[in-house]
Amino acid sequence: MVRDQETLNVLLETVTRYVKERLVPYEEQVAETDEIPAELVQEMKELGLFGLAIPEEYGGLGLTMEEEVMVAFELGKTSPAFRSLIGTNNGIGAQGIVIDGTEEQKHYYLPKLAAGEIIGAFALTEPDAGSDAASLRTTARRDGDQYVINGTKRFITNAPEADIFTVMARTDPNNKGAGGISAFIVEAGTPGLSLGKIDKKMGQKGAHTCDVIFEDCRVPAANLIGHKEGVGFKTAMKVLDKGRLHISAVCVAAAERMLNDALHYAMNRKQFGKPIAEFQLIQAMLADSKAEIYAARNMVLDAARRRDQGKDVGTEASCCKLFASEMCGRVADRAVQVHGGSGYVSDYSVERFYRDVRLFRIYEGTSQIQQLVIARNMIRAAEG
Repeated sequence: MVRDQETLNVLLETVTRYVKERLVPYEEQVAETDEIPAELVQEMKELGLFGLAIPEEYGGLGLTMEEEVMVAFELGKTSPAFRSLIGTNNGIGAQGIVIDGTEEQKHYYLPKLAAGEIIGAFALTEPDAGSDAASLRTTARRDGDQYVINGTKRFITNAPEADIFTVMARTDPNNKGAGGISAFIVEAGTPGLSLGKIDKKMGQKGAHTCDVIFEDCRVPAANLIGHKEGVGFKTAMKVLDKGRLHISAVCVAAAERMLNDALHYAMNRKQFGKPIAEFQLIQAMLADSKAEIYAARNMVLDAARRRDQGKDVGTEASCCKLFASEMCGRVADRAVQVHGGSGYVSDYSVERFYRDVRLFRIYEGTSQIQQLVIARNMIRAAEG
């Protein structure tokens, strides 16, 4: 739902211009140094990018889901590292508090997240609990007015920079399913919380992940999200539904960037006396990519609008994540093929994007998990 088209247009124009003029020129430097320059981080704070999806009453822009994905369609046309930095504050690192937090928790943390004063992270995945999130082993034992957390979280985005973590932990040892899981806000620097080494990844340089380790980490009971035990897994799933739509929009944007680069390369690269864009087999790859991007874009917009209408979009969000991330991978492969040998060297951005976008099919639910979610929801609906 777009509330004010004119205001949205101004925001989209600002983001589009910022991506083109400020972020794209720094892509290669970020890939080489594995760091986003501090000046760019400050600029993103000033533009309000850390608070896009945080409600206005807590200092954010309060974008609807449709407005958010439209911004992501532009923001995602550059290195995923830039979006990843602000993504957790708008998505999984803050939405647990937005959706299920108490008013006290919202008023204390959300304004800081919206301003970029603090960075949020989402700690769900574990060494032995990835796709099967309900099997997590991290525990939180009540001890007076505190909880004592023990366990290890793995591949946590923005953990090296994070100031607060939304942590999923088992509060009921007798309940081995989703109902025994609760969600906590844990601040960085809390005794008993430590970080592992920064992961060396295939791509997405500048976006950091690492293990987060809890050893008798004492957290105030007031930091239990919503002050309710046993609903943490439900909170996580609601957060992921929204996050999957956002990631789907980023997949569309990255695919559009790669296709645009491939098109311009094909129009300038000559073989047999003419641009390769005139050869039908090249045209087929360009056309297939355009059609799939168009389909994914419309899927994301439709699902976003449904969510804004208050509908349950669990199935639609998984459909979007599955199709858009797989589509993005296919476009990346075609873009490299169109570039030929040039697509395999780092002189061209498509080589970097090819590696960067591979992660989209894995995080926030693998493609295989999306297939299971979709099918199970279909069966459940058919059974009535």
